[in-house]
Amino acid sequence: MSKINFSVQGHIAHIQLNRPEKLNAIDRDMLVELSEYVEQVDRSVEARVVVLRASGERAFCVGADIHAWTSLAPLDMWRRWIRDGHRLFDRISALRQPVIAVLNGFTLGGGLELALAADIRLAAAEIELGFPEVSIATVPGWGGTHRLPALIGAGRAKQMIFSAQRISAATAEHWGLVNEVLPPDQLDGRADELARQIAANAPLAVQFAKQAINGALQGAAGSTLEALAGALAAHSQDAQEGLASFSERRSPDYSGN
Repeated sequence: MSKINFSVQGHIAHIQLNRPEKLNAIDRDMLVELSEYVEQVDRSVEARVVVLRASGERAFCVGADIHAWTSLAPLDMWRRWIRDGHRLFDRISALRQPVIAVLNGFTLGGGLELALAADIRLAAAEIELGFPEVSIATVPGWGGTHRLPALIGAGRAKQMIFSAQRISAATAEHWGLVNEVLPPDQLDGRADELARQIAANAPLAVQFAKQAINGALQGAAGSTLEALAGALAAHSQDAQEGLASFSERRSPDYSGN
């Protein structure tokens, strides 16, 4: 049985963690599968929004599988685990399409880092969230130390990470860590409703808006503007004239259109 379920239906890409017997703890196979599906979404014209879920009722994801990374030598942990996780979570964050994370249960460690890579987080009312890493003598390793303070402020992020204490869904909503808290039986319906609302809008406008917001927040306004400007300029009449004049070995006659 696959550890990740994937489908695209009605312009909505569905990605589901599917290792409920291990509380959806992330192992090497899951990193590889997730990377492949995120790549598919990134190249998809059909998919306009992504819904990230988890199977089972107890946990969204309790983080990295301890058995998967403690068996690695230090250099292999750096090469094959930490860096791969960073690349994957950065890729999720940078997707053109908005990503909705549906937090149906415990969301801890690397599972919370996965949720932080999404754009919107919906949480069931009874869940708990946290970073337990320092309690086992390690630190958040997949972006938690920078994504969390960017979202809820340095003070609250330090409290969560330094104490290793879990917070409630209500506290997470109050701090701005999750967008909405819902009764468990309403969580999936609300996620689907929001995904349909986003997918019904002009996809390019939504994607441009996401790039503009992320570019400003991440201090990458220059590269964001460069990407959008390059795409716009490349399809102008002047671009066509520039290519034609180059091919015909003549001076261009630009119109400003």
